[in-house]
Amino acid sequence: MDHPSTIFAPASSYGRSAIAVIRISGSASGESLIRLTTGPLPPPRRLVLRSLRDPSQDVLDQALVVWMPGPGTFTGEDMVELHLHGGLAVRAAVLRALAACPGCEPAKVGEFTRRAFLNGRLDLTEAEGIADLIDAETEAQRRQALRQLDGALGRQVSEWRDRIIDLLAGVEAALDFSDEGDVDDDALDNALYDKARALRDAIAKVLDDGRCGERLREGFTVVLAGPPNAGKSTLLNALSRRDAAIVSPIAGTTRDIIEVRCDLGGLPVLLIDTAGLRDTQDPIEMEGIRRTRARIAQADLVLLLDQGDTSAVEETHPAPSPATLHIRTKADLSPPSPSSAILAVSAITGAGLDTLLDAIARRAADAVGGDNALITRERHREGLTRCRDHLDRLLEGTALPELAAEDLRLAVRALGEVAGHVGVEDILDRLFSGFCIGK
Repeated sequence: MDHPSTIFAPASSYGRSAIAVIRISGSASGESLIRLTTGPLPPPRRLVLRSLRDPSQDVLDQALVVWMPGPGTFTGEDMVELHLHGGLAVRAAVLRALAACPGCEPAKVGEFTRRAFLNGRLDLTEAEGIADLIDAETEAQRRQALRQLDGALGRQVSEWRDRIIDLLAGVEAALDFSDEGDVDDDALDNALYDKARALRDAIAKVLDDGRCGERLREGFTVVLAGPPNAGKSTLLNALSRRDAAIVSPIAGTTRDIIEVRCDLGGLPVLLIDTAGLRDTQDPIEMEGIRRTRARIAQADLVLLLDQGDTSAVEETHPAPSPATLHIRTKADLSPPSPSSAILAVSAITGAGLDTLLDAIARRAADAVGGDNALITRERHREGLTRCRDHLDRLLEGTALPELAAEDLRLAVRALGEVAGHVGVEDILDRLFSGFCIGK
């Protein structure tokens, strides 16, 4: 794809720092470096010390520069990196000088990675791996993002796609030479269905992963629910070790959803404080309760809090599920009986908090699983599900080669959308809008 402009942007964060890095990518990268340094291009891929000058030849900085001719670069284009002193004035002056170079313009968000994708340097799943690596907050998320960046899903999808294309070629041959008697239709059908069934089973196995990859990427969701004044906000603050929620003895203080992200043993956990569940005529509180019930329905784990009034718990959450933990709060005020099986905690004294955190961590570890998840986004799951469904229709349908060929074409297209080979223009802007300017 032709890119008429050469783009530039800081690749390091804004603010005062020891070093600031500016990236340049495009056909005018080399000429821009020559203009800035008033000298010849340095040897490729070697850091050299050069003086950078503006159009009036005033020295802007003493910087390390590196010239990287394409296509063997991140974007697949000619690239330059400038390693400047990290003062705000230095960086601003160099950016102004670059803007004055012919054919150069500031990069848009994610434009470097977008060009790498469009130039075939990485597929869409690897680009998503970069986005996830930037956003990773825990060790487990970092490992999963690196697997995606390394092409774990992309390689598997490519292998499946090649196998389906081979099946499609066989069916097309049956259509093309059906009148010549050279193709054994029975043998072709048997081979086709055996291979299609093996492919279908392999894809179904990957889909049957309990959504552990998405849970790891987005965070294991824990909703604190219960009647008003059950201690939800106080417990949220104690678990997150900060004053994230307002605590008040007035019933109904919490009316909106409050979310806090935590790292439990390297696993991302999203703690959610919610409005107290009760009958009310207050329209604002009613909306809060509606949102609470919606989050309970979506939660990976519900902490159902009470102060010993089990009838209140049953009224507010009448159908506990295996994803529910009953928690007795304010144990410092009313200690539970020794025979009680319900976990008792006190946010004031800290009693039971370590036990509760261990229980949440175990549930999160079971839900997230190991580091082997291939599917990390709903987009991946939708594409693989459509591919599996087309193979199911092939296996359950008639032996007409025309229909078999169409099902295989649709299966190939579904896999192509996962890796970014076809039909992805509508998701590119959404994906790269979440990147940094210089990435």
